[in-house]
Amino acid sequence: MMEFPVELISYLTKATRVAVLTGAGASQESGLRTFRDAQSGLWAQYKPQDLASPEAFARDPKLVWDWYAWRREAIKGVRPNAGHYALAEMEKRIETFTLITQNVDGLHRMAGNSNVLELHGNILKVRCSECGTFTEVWGDDSESVPRCERCDGMLRPDVVWFGESLPREELESAVNAARTCQVFFSIGTSGVVQPAAALAHAARNKGSVVVEVNAEPTPLTPKVDFAFHGKSGEILPELVKAVWG
Repeated sequence: MMEFPVELISYLTKATRVAVLTGAGASQESGLRTFRDAQSGLWAQYKPQDLASPEAFARDPKLVWDWYAWRREAIKGVRPNAGHYALAEMEKRIETFTLITQNVDGLHRMAGNSNVLELHGNILKVRCSECGTFTEVWGDDSESVPRCERCDGMLRPDVVWFGESLPREELESAVNAARTCQVFFSIGTSGVVQPAAALAHAARNKGSVVVEVNAEPTPLTPKVDFAFHGKSGEILPELVKAVWG
């Protein structure tokens, strides 16, 4: 059993507004490779950042489509870990709970969280590159990129590529949650990728208690109220148990 500061347990017991930001570390514990990990197999010759951009899609749409199809298949075999389930349990206990994630794998919803803001989109969703229409059905085995049934534009993954803006509505909701919460968690994220990295500071500036859970210290660590370094899949379940029994 881990021991947690009495002050933190008290804050969480009384809190009615909690915001959580998760990054790649939260999904890595489920066995999912992070975006910047070296690729394997046929994709070892490519750098992820060279495939995740509007320019790459314009240059070779089939190559980009196939890479994301490969990544989607990899995600389908992954399941939420104990950390994901702990956050879902936390949402049940908190009156206003907002989960903000930089991850595109959909694992938080799979674990049971409902109020999820996906800042970078969702790799399991597909939309038209021209009209933006979402589609539930498409084929990955054709010789060309699947087309939109509405306008015949090429389909693309519903993710934010390099050079693209984050979805405005999600970002505004995330900033609002950070500014109005009583406790803010930064979990499995380096704390340096903007604009998500600014959320913890926004919360802190408004008087929120800031808690970091990460495998190792980050630039955010000296500025938080409580820092726990280790696996979120081990720390978060223990924290939920300590607060809500």
